[in-house]
Amino acid sequence: MLNWIISGDRPRSRILAAVLIIILLGLLLAPFVFPGTRSLAVAARICVLIVLVASYDILLGYTGIVSFAHTMFFGIGAYGVAIALNALGPSWGAVGLGTVAGVAVSIAAAAVIGLLSLRVRAIFFSMITLAVASFFLILASQLSFITGGEDGMSFRVPRMLTPAFKLFEDEIFGQRFNGRLVAYYLVFISSLVLFLFMLRVVNSPFGRVLQAIRENDFRAEALGNRVVLYRTAASCLVAALAALAGVLNALWLRYTGPDATLSFAIMLDILLMVVIGGMGTLYGAVIGVVILSLAQFYLQDLMGAASSALAGIPVLPELIAADRWMLWLGILFVLSVYFFPTGIVGKLRER
Repeated sequence: MLNWIISGDRPRSRILAAVLIIILLGLLLAPFVFPGTRSLAVAARICVLIVLVASYDILLGYTGIVSFAHTMFFGIGAYGVAIALNALGPSWGAVGLGTVAGVAVSIAAAAVIGLLSLRVRAIFFSMITLAVASFFLILASQLSFITGGEDGMSFRVPRMLTPAFKLFEDEIFGQRFNGRLVAYYLVFISSLVLFLFMLRVVNSPFGRVLQAIRENDFRAEALGNRVVLYRTAASCLVAALAALAGVLNALWLRYTGPDATLSFAIMLDILLMVVIGGMGTLYGAVIGVVILSLAQFYLQDLMGAASSALAGIPVLPELIAADRWMLWLGILFVLSVYFFPTGIVGKLRER
């Protein structure tokens, strides 16, 4: 049964399997094991990013396509549901309409970009996606009467997802099961289903053709596979998945804006997470997301506490001061690439 659920894609490492189980249980029980608003926000962000980063890995790690437009599709999904909720009011109908519209626009945009530019060399495709993503970022900032401009959009969500809603009157393990927990489990379950769907895709005949194209596109074409169509189909699929991640992110935050969804800093984070976890393995996306997200949220606090504890020692407190957390995060990235060129998952599978 478990083998069917994970599409026969076993972790192939006991350590990796143990880490993945810990992450799954940690996210499942996060509201009860790690109480607090910040911890819940971190857990929800990890769930959303797992979908976003794993979908990008299908494009980069499994198909060999470098795209810089992934955050654009993420933003289209978020803006789709935000505009629908703003225009139609906080209802599930608006959520459904916004989701369908965001996914449809993302697929259409990915199909147009793919059919027009996937015939050219990879570097030109990357440049085209970068140009299109930049154009959409400017568009979202300029069309303030629709998108809220630089300030973004705050909107109301269905009452079931608000803190005022109570699913149960009594507390469960010391926690009131209010609308925020409903929203969290909506994000968690949706992310889990989408991740299992992606495992199914990469282990299907379609996924094997994508890997063949990544290894040698001329040979794959000679075997009768229409490379451009397969690449375009993969682009459309990951665009739809990125849009769904954007919908989940918008429903959780009840806000969307250029910095929250379309920023190139997010695209850089996605690349780092894929590389750190290991390209061409969806489990690597999970590991990369968890490591980088925890570092981004907690490394600064940890360094601040360590700096205070070492106050009597010369030089050292200055080196690990809280405001230097980005420096140490960069060093951590360089070391991880140096010692784990195939990513953490690749290294664990070599053992």
